[in-house]
Amino acid sequence: MTREKVTIQDIADALGISRNTASKALNGNSSISDETRNKVIKKAIELKYKHFAYMESDNLMTKTPGNIALLTANLPNTSHFGSRLISGLEKRISAEGYNLSIYIVRDIERSSRMLPNNFEASKVDGIVCIELFDREYSELITSLGLPTVFIDCAANMFYPDLQADLLLMENEHSTYYMTCKLIEHGCTSLGFIGDFNHCKSFNERWAGFNRALIEKGMTVNLEQCILNPDREFFSKSNWMDQRLDEIGSIPSAFVCANDFIAVNVIKSLKSKNISIPEDIVICGFDDALESRIVEPHLSTVHIYSDEMGIAAANILLSRIKEPALPYQITHIQTTPVFRESTGGIQR
Repeated sequence: MTREKVTIQDIADALGISRNTASKALNGNSSISDETRNKVIKKAIELKYKHFAYMESDNLMTKTPGNIALLTANLPNTSHFGSRLISGLEKRISAEGYNLSIYIVRDIERSSRMLPNNFEASKVDGIVCIELFDREYSELITSLGLPTVFIDCAANMFYPDLQADLLLMENEHSTYYMTCKLIEHGCTSLGFIGDFNHCKSFNERWAGFNRALIEKGMTVNLEQCILNPDREFFSKSNWMDQRLDEIGSIPSAFVCANDFIAVNVIKSLKSKNISIPEDIVICGFDDALESRIVEPHLSTVHIYSDEMGIAAANILLSRIKEPALPYQITHIQTTPVFRESTGGIQR
């Protein structure tokens, strides 16, 4: 029997509070007291609500001495690599006696260069940033002088200016490898879909795509690429349909910046009676749950999310103990995975 989804109402009912209060607590609303927020988050973990499903302890409480702050623009959903990454991070730092406090950075705070209302730098021992791709906001965080590790960063970040440790999944070489395989398999025209200015990871994937074409004696046809700003990709339900219609000639392969984009491309192409992989092959990046559900199953690049969380924790813990260490730029291995969306290609 399929277990019913846990809702915010379930959390509210279990605590005897209103749904509105529970929702505000989960979204970091400053009008909610720390005590209430802690109770709501603890109950969300207990009931395995959405992105809290992978978090197995109650160490997401308000800051006390010995805490790590996680700053993020968006709490990742359960299929996002960040959800498992946070789980690995939390387990590792809790083993060292640290708690993890989560702070949501809203758009207005990011644009006005303000820290979250409930964030107190004086009570934080270290910071982890995820899904924060704004260079100036990143510099605001590092100006606090606290040990900080970024998991991915702004595409235009100049590493010597970051003044913090940076952790990324390996992006360029895996995308290069997959693109080369597509060309060797007979793809004569390839397009890239994704905003290479969205973040450093997307930028590195774009670099890998371009390097493969150059080495194979091919040129990038920008007319067969969709490189719009990331915010536009899901601005309306038929956006991808419209952009694909604007491409004069559909290439023989699309390399997508992540699985979320690739799945939407597959759905749009199928609605136009374009068969995959017979008419075009598609690959993504992340090895998200959706990549194994969509038909045909999506070729992608696997990210070792738990291991990245542990690595981020180790880097930050080392920084806390030895602040004068040179900053690290670290890439964690990724692995190409070939499935039905790219036909008979194998590693």
